[in-house]
Amino acid sequence: MDTLLAWLFAGGHRKISADRGGETREDLLMNLTPRPNRRRFLSQITAGAGVSTALPARSAKADHHGGGKKLGFALVGLGSLSTNQIAPGLLKTKHCKLAGIVTGTPAKEKVWAEKYGIPESCIYNYENFDSIKDNPDIDVVYVVLPNSMHKEYTIRAAEAGKHVLCEKPMANSAADCEAMIAACQKANRKLAIGYRCQFEPHHVEIMRLAREKSFGDMKIIEAGFGFKIGNPDQWRLKADLAGGGALMDVGIYALQACRYLTGEEPAVISAMEAKTDLEKFNEVDETIVWSMKFPSGVLANCNTTYNFSGVNHCKASCSNGWFGLDPAYGYGGITGKTSKGDLKFESGDQFAGEMDDFAKSINEDKESRVAGEEGLKDLIAIEAIYKSIRTGTPVKLS
Repeated sequence: MDTLLAWLFAGGHRKISADRGGETREDLLMNLTPRPNRRRFLSQITAGAGVSTALPARSAKADHHGGGKKLGFALVGLGSLSTNQIAPGLLKTKHCKLAGIVTGTPAKEKVWAEKYGIPESCIYNYENFDSIKDNPDIDVVYVVLPNSMHKEYTIRAAEAGKHVLCEKPMANSAADCEAMIAACQKANRKLAIGYRCQFEPHHVEIMRLAREKSFGDMKIIEAGFGFKIGNPDQWRLKADLAGGGALMDVGIYALQACRYLTGEEPAVISAMEAKTDLEKFNEVDETIVWSMKFPSGVLANCNTTYNFSGVNHCKASCSNGWFGLDPAYGYGGITGKTSKGDLKFESGDQFAGEMDDFAKSINEDKESRVAGEEGLKDLIAIEAIYKSIRTGTPVKLS
């Protein structure tokens, strides 16, 4: 086991920070709606053209959002990610504007209102959130809350007639993802998941290299993302809020990389977990390694951790060379290399790209490349990883 872990974790070398922050647990902890019965409606993966693994477009009319206007975004949850990444990213967009906020912390209302010029009529809390339906200045609700709250606020936003951009992971379970997709379909609203890396030029380029087989057929993918988590009292270490630990938070990036490089869904998954701090990681996973076999025969070795830094890479070894990113998943500083030379792109603001793409998909009535079905596929794979850990056996996916 020690030898396997040492081998799998080799490659990363830069310290990373947590991907997102939430509000205080007291502000955010509230009851979720009951889980629906499991119903798989995952369609076959689209393969080939493009850089997306999203399913074909659904019909979702963008009625009053035509003409390419700037769409008003309301941020639900004003934690670290909203404060330091999303709100500044909105200022850099071409098709979006920060139109409203939703917070459980009254002190934040004044700060945000003064900084971004948000009128009182566009400031909400978790109790009066549903009245957002009467606000024509808000077109999109961006859910930036602990994972367990994604389902509730996505459904409530859709029922209020708003399109939804939801942070990753989409939810705590595949069943919750299905309920979110169904609610948005019923309300005729679009749903996208915050997979910012799919709008980062280095990632777009390695997707192109994979699709065009620039280095021949892919054989093996190695991917990992992790960091040493700090405060033991934060919501990410609480199972009821986070749904899981390192895998749900940052391991999902490595999973995504394997899925969008192959353009396929894993056929078999095998996983192992290690815990060295049973007190801190009493409720969630600390370190996980997993392998996947894809229908084309590509094999993937992946890893994630909350216990040390330096895990931040992806690499595809092919029949005629290799390509990869290291570091791969940060907000900036991404570096790409291939067996033929370096990949050099200006990264830009990933959140601005993500939000502009969603705004365009609404204005043009097209499906987002990171629609809700994309988040569902990740949760199906994540559940298989956890199942393999519990049972000690490989899990086959249909």
